[in-house]
Amino acid sequence: MMKDLLIRFLLGGAAVMMSYMVTVISPWRLLAGIFAAFPAVMITAVLMMGIASGSLNAAKIANGSVYGMIGGFVCVATVWTVLLLSHNWLFSILMGVILWLGSSITVSALRERQLKHNGI
Repeated sequence: MMKDLLIRFLLGGAAVMMSYMVTVISPWRLLAGIFAAFPAVMITAVLMMGIASGSLNAAKIANGSVYGMIGGFVCVATVWTVLLLSHNWLFSILMGVILWLGSSITVSALRERQLKHNGI
């Protein structure tokens, strides 16, 4: 358990640090934004699940991350839109996080319902 946490901390922290370094060093702000969306948490989760429980469970984690990434799109669109309308960055981020979570859960629930309906 402690070893897993340490590996997650090191890999996730390294990815966040690299993203920040690109932000600081890069003259292109778009590149910094692209690296800010790097799926470090997903990669680490799939890696650790694969090591601990095998490929089938790692695939389930990867599949679930798709729902979170769809939510990530909703989050970015929400933050951008609310920021343009309100000029309040804190409120924009809060709304983005709320809609990220809500949309991720909704997409996941709809997919589960579809799978059950199809008998899978």
